[in-house]
Amino acid sequence: MKQPIWHIDAFTSKRFGGNPAAVVLLDGWLPEAVLQAIAAENNLSETAFIVPRDAHYDIRWFTPTVEVPLCGHATLASAWVVMNRLDTALSRVVFHSRSGELPVSRDGERLVLDFPAATIAPAAQPKPISTALGGQPEAVFEGFQWLVVYASEQEVHALAPDMDALLATGIHGVIATAPGEDCDFVSRFFAPVDGIAEDPVTGSAHTVLAPFWAQRLGRDSLHARQISKRGGELWCELAGERVLIAGQAQSYLEGSIEI
Repeated sequence: MKQPIWHIDAFTSKRFGGNPAAVVLLDGWLPEAVLQAIAAENNLSETAFIVPRDAHYDIRWFTPTVEVPLCGHATLASAWVVMNRLDTALSRVVFHSRSGELPVSRDGERLVLDFPAATIAPAAQPKPISTALGGQPEAVFEGFQWLVVYASEQEVHALAPDMDALLATGIHGVIATAPGEDCDFVSRFFAPVDGIAEDPVTGSAHTVLAPFWAQRLGRDSLHARQISKRGGELWCELAGERVLIAGQAQSYLEGSIEI
């Protein structure tokens, strides 16, 4: 059985930048073990599987080792596939997921994700994360993804985390952030628990970052960069309990897989 597959670089205007994601179009859901095996074979930070549902799509995301409840860059990649390969007349698509309905709209060259905002609180025991991540953070917040705040972009850039120590915490994702030098804020994202040492660009992390920086900077529209080796650029807007996250995407590969 052959299924269509695309490899898309998300949150970048340049091919070979941003975060690569695989998008696999299915007629119906395959067994979870098969989905996980495909994601492991792709060996990208995320593989998105999409299944048509009337005028919408169901979506699930897998790292090479686990299924995750929300993924930004692979949703952006999936929307690019839908609007540029499956139905070029569309300017909006809705994905149904474990995290609810996720609309994506076209805005010029950018695609805009509409995601639920995440909540965080000051960490009760920040030391294990601070030690594992390194540096001297100003503050540590806990949630599904933890947020660690530094004073400068250079501090975030210089981090060399102890991945074994991060893995031992059991936390699904750790975001390091600071004010940006040529943007509102920068970040890096580490998720060894989910099989990803450092994610190149992480849309879901900006459901934490955008509300945090909107409150700190006193405005709802923000320009962000993720300063991984590949790098990525995002435009965020806080809209009540939702976060709008915009970025571009580039196609790298399309073909089929055999199952």
